[in-house]
Amino acid sequence: MPEMEKLTVNLNAVDLGQMEVLVEQGFYSNRAEFIRLAIHDQLAKHSETLRETTRREASVVGAMVCTKQILMQHQAAGTQLALRVVGVLTIADDVTPSLARDVIESVVVRGIFKATKDVKDALADRTT
Repeated sequence: MPEMEKLTVNLNAVDLGQMEVLVEQGFYSNRAEFIRLAIHDQLAKHSETLRETTRREASVVGAMVCTKQILMQHQAAGTQLALRVVGVLTIADDVTPSLARDVIESVVVRGIFKATKDVKDALADRTT
């Protein structure tokens, strides 16, 4: 199962009641399944907009891992990275804050950003 992120959702009483009726009638096994499927359906409905936006912004859709080796190659070449991810961005635990600052110009993550606290702190002014 893919990694999950927990969200809090506020609903009015009528929407909550209608959702509970559908769960009780067996359409969904529980509230969480109802919410996940509703979100999935909305994302599918807007898939073309998502594709166009990620293509225009040169975003990675899915998972991206920045290893120490990759960042060191960019450092040696004198290039910087503008990371744009829709999904999960992971910066490896062995990446030092100074290496991250030397190579990573900007970070935009729509989803989950995983890195050590020190690396996140080093990139805080470059993260939106």
